[in-house]
Amino acid sequence: MLFHLMAIAMSGQTPPALGAHVFVAQAEGLGVSPAVTPALETRPRGSVFLAFTAGYASNDAVPTDNYRNAWTPLGHAVTYEGYPAFDAKAYVVVNARGGPDYRVSVVKPGRPAGELSLPFVEVTHATQAPHVVQTYAAVSATMRSGDITVDGPATLLAFWWGDGGVKRMSVTPDDGFRTIDAFTRLPDESGVQGVVAWRHVEAAGTYHVSWSVSPAQGASLWIVAVR
Repeated sequence: MLFHLMAIAMSGQTPPALGAHVFVAQAEGLGVSPAVTPALETRPRGSVFLAFTAGYASNDAVPTDNYRNAWTPLGHAVTYEGYPAFDAKAYVVVNARGGPDYRVSVVKPGRPAGELSLPFVEVTHATQAPHVVQTYAAVSATMRSGDITVDGPATLLAFWWGDGGVKRMSVTPDDGFRTIDAFTRLPDESGVQGVVAWRHVEAAGTYHVSWSVSPAQGASLWIVAVR
């Protein structure tokens, strides 16, 4: 490990790292269009940006931002089991433009007032398009993502999108991941529960994340590697 870190330092490379992040949640019937993140401070260049829209599938507009980045889909949209009108979609920008007062916006053409969860995460010093593995876990109190493989230092991001009809829950990641943003205490009007966790790894290898969930429910699980 020490030799690997020395090799990175000698090469002049800066490993990817967690940057700015936020989780915007709109309650059912109280949402507005567009949904907009608060202002963030992001790096001028050299970052990968990720954003999710989880909620009504008819709210299918691609995110935009005030630095005119072009967002593209990451993976495929995942429909919630038992709720065919809802899905979770991810989008990405590689070598993004950023800076002060950075904001992401999402227009909601289908259900402007509908519930929506919009997490945004920046990974700094990242040069490659992210790799994603998507799985759907059956109802359980413990669940495991798919495996993701990296060939060097990487920032790993894990996203949990539960499908249970509950408004208070405990969701905890394991395997070296730490929660950075969560929406697990829903308002009376309801909303789209979600948790974002991260882990930095220094070595090439294959990784996953396990989740402990109470009460038990199913979930769409995403694990993303950014290099």
